[in-house]
Amino acid sequence: MPTAKAIEIDAFVPLESVDPIRIGEGYYLQPSSQVAAKPYKLLVQALGRSGKVAVAKYACSGRERLGLLRVKDDVPVLHAMRWPDEIRDPAELLPPPVEVSDEEIEGALALMDTMTTDSLEGEQFQDHYTEAMAQITEAKREAKPLPEAPEPEQPAPVLDLMAALNASVEQAKAARGEPAGEAEVHEMPKPKKKATAKKQPATAKKATVKKATGRRPRSA
Repeated sequence: MPTAKAIEIDAFVPLESVDPIRIGEGYYLQPSSQVAAKPYKLLVQALGRSGKVAVAKYACSGRERLGLLRVKDDVPVLHAMRWPDEIRDPAELLPPPVEVSDEEIEGALALMDTMTTDSLEGEQFQDHYTEAMAQITEAKREAKPLPEAPEPEQPAPVLDLMAALNASVEQAKAARGEPAGEAEVHEMPKPKKKATAKKQPATAKKATVKKATGRRPRSA
C-alpha cells in the first residue's frame, strides 16, 4: 500500500463537519528524522492558523485506514476514523414513539445546568478501575487480603419521570455543596379499578374446563 510508510493527506475540512461517531483513538505524531522537522512544523502552523483538520490515509495492522489530523499543544494528533460502512444505521435503534412533556424537558435542562462543569478535572473523571487493579496487585505482592469492593447500588425503577429528575437535581446539588431545595414530587395517578368480571352461568361448562386446563404463558 502507498500508505505503508507514510501518512497521505487527502483533504482539509472544518472539524465541525466531521461526525464525532467516526472519530476513534488518537496518537501523537513526531518527525522521523531531522529532515522531516521542517515540514512537520509547517503542518502544525498551517493547521493551527486555518482552524481546519486534515483527512488522511495511513496503514495500521495490515490494512489502510482513514485518519483525522489535528493539532494539540503544537503537536499533531492522528485520530483513527471509521469508514462509512463501519457505522450502524441508528434508525433501527429508535424506541417506539413516546410523548415527552415540556415540564419533563425543563426538568432535564435543570439537571443539565446543575451538572455543567468547566473542565474534565475531578474525582468523577479519575480511572478508578486502574486504581483498584493497582491495589489488588499490591495486596497480592505483599500476601495481604484483597480489598473488598463495595456492592454497586441497584437503580430504583422509574415510576415518575419528573420525581426522578427532581431527585437527580437535588443529588447533583448536594454533590457540589450547593443548598438543596425541596424537590417537586408529583403524585402518580391512582390506577383505575378493574371492572369486576361477571360470573359465567352454570351452563357454560365447556368454556370453564378449557380455561382451567390451558397452559400458563411463560413469564418474560
